[in-house]
Amino acid sequence: MNKNENQKFDVVVVGTGNAALCSAVAAKENGMNVLILERGPKEKRGGNSFFTDGAIRFAYQDKHALKPILSHLTSEDFAKISMPEYQEADFHQDIISVTEGKSDPELSKQLVEKSYETIQWMKQQGVAFELNENQSFDNNGVQQFWGGLPVKTYRKGIGLVEALFQKLESLGVEIRYDARAVQLETANNKVSGVIVEENGVRKEIQAKSVVLACGGFEANKEKRMKYLGKEWGEAIVRGSEFNTGDGLDMAMKAGAQPYGDWSSCHAHTTDFQAPKVGDYKKPGDIYKKSSYPLGLIVNANGERFVDEGADFRNYTYAKYGKETLRQPKQKAFQLFDEQVRPLLRAEYHLEEATCIKANSIEELAEKMGVDKNKFLETVRDYNDAVQGGEYNPAIKDGKGTKGITPPKSNWALSFQKAPFYAYPVTCGITFTFGGIQASKYSEVLDENQKPIPGLFAAGEMIGGLFYGNYPGGSGLMSGAVFGKLAGESAASYVQQFAKAISE
Repeated sequence: MNKNENQKFDVVVVGTGNAALCSAVAAKENGMNVLILERGPKEKRGGNSFFTDGAIRFAYQDKHALKPILSHLTSEDFAKISMPEYQEADFHQDIISVTEGKSDPELSKQLVEKSYETIQWMKQQGVAFELNENQSFDNNGVQQFWGGLPVKTYRKGIGLVEALFQKLESLGVEIRYDARAVQLETANNKVSGVIVEENGVRKEIQAKSVVLACGGFEANKEKRMKYLGKEWGEAIVRGSEFNTGDGLDMAMKAGAQPYGDWSSCHAHTTDFQAPKVGDYKKPGDIYKKSSYPLGLIVNANGERFVDEGADFRNYTYAKYGKETLRQPKQKAFQLFDEQVRPLLRAEYHLEEATCIKANSIEELAEKMGVDKNKFLETVRDYNDAVQGGEYNPAIKDGKGTKGITPPKSNWALSFQKAPFYAYPVTCGITFTFGGIQASKYSEVLDENQKPIPGLFAAGEMIGGLFYGNYPGGSGLMSGAVFGKLAGESAASYVQQFAKAISE
């Protein structure tokens, strides 16, 4: 093994996703000499963040609090926008609700309370934001938002990581590609460096501190099957092919503790014909299918299996992706008629979208290849169960069904207006919820809940925030919040270490 004697870095950051890049920027801003290590080649940098749709969740007082974030919008633009307040209490309640109260209270509190100031900090670093058109409906000329997720990064995940890479380039931060971190080095019970593999050769890079922000284990088939279940071996990987759990293995070997929900993950219904791993030539989360609350979902037997209208898609898509994986052939169909098709999100109209179209329900069943009699019975029972009320997709309208299982609690319209559309979907895994234990300042903790000197973590590697489900857009926010904190904490650690030596 070669030892790199040329330079000892203050902070080495492992990974190039949103969390890693925020860590590197924050550390550099605090005077550190920073090196970033990326396992993949340059053309495949950006981690899972490269593939995201860019929706990012944060607390805000009201729409006027968004003006510094959406500085390109005029006062006239804001006058045509309607959105509910989304206070810190609302954000925190959403986390508590979807995780059934299991989220680590200290971590979730830190995420919520730091969210707005972190968005402002990202804006200062050059990240641009825009309104999230997928979270609104036109209401007589007014853009009506819902779901606490009105903002996304400009040009989705591509724009997010490009902006941060540009910032790091302007700061002179070095990035090494095709450099796979495989082991942490320690000296005197402190992290002292990283072992990397470059072109088949192992090298040691000396460092005063290390930030691990290289994702979970979602791209590792064996780990998925071990921790999530055998069926997860068949899941499509929606993002980076390099998130195989290297960072988790390295951290735990150095004394970090596994923490959080290792048996669950963020998943999403995705096009049945989507690539098996993230396609770097077609990023931007184009294969997901998120408008299911407006329609019906049936499995390959022609049967419904979830309440499509239980809540806004922000709060159900992670768990409904998993439910799809449990169905026969790991397959389902999202169904819409002509009444609602104009309301579908943009991804349904892309050339990459697999769409089955028919002029009758009978023809649709034949083209889908499902049990025709069972399918017709499912649709008939659903139509008979639809109750009256005012249909309003901008709110939970209570227009549901009665007398069927599962029910459809909101947005229930009869499936009856031709033409009819079916979109075949399967489950795509985005990121795993299980990670390692860290403090609210991103310090990696040992078995005694004490910080491991010189070791920090961010992004998907921090366990304990999400259990079973998560509020849409909070993954990106978590990466930014704890990424920034990891960089700041690493810088503070190095400065204190230097001060102790000088004294």
